[in-house]
Amino acid sequence: MDVKRPIITEKSLNLASRGWYTFAVAKHARKEHIAQEVEAKYHVDVLSVRTVPMHGKVRRTGKKMTPTHRPDWKKALVQLKAGQKIDAFEVSTSPSAEASGDKQELVQKSEEVKKITSKKTTKRKTIKSDESKKAR
Repeated sequence: MDVKRPIITEKSLNLASRGWYTFAVAKHARKEHIAQEVEAKYHVDVLSVRTVPMHGKVRRTGKKMTPTHRPDWKKALVQLKAGQKIDAFEVSTSPSAEASGDKQELVQKSEEVKKITSKKTTKRKTIKSDESKKAR
């Protein structure tokens, strides 16, 4: 199995909308094998495959923050025939509709937070002023 998993990121979803699908593949994988595997697994027609060797990142772990290296890996960009899609890359709702709904919710939540914080600050001010009067 050369194809390990689909890569689902904001950038890869943007590419998927243009017909390019991104997968993590084995380091030794060849373009022909990747194309055959994607065609068999997702029942689509592959036009072309681009591969990119990716360098593993250095991570710091543990109490002493010792550097450890993530392994190198390979990324494959697969172009499908026009009109074909892979379900793993589909977004359930349209981004514009979701964003407008989220904005309304955020506005409501921010108004609620403002009300709550304004109440808290007024209580704090009154408590501090009472304490300062007692200190005099």
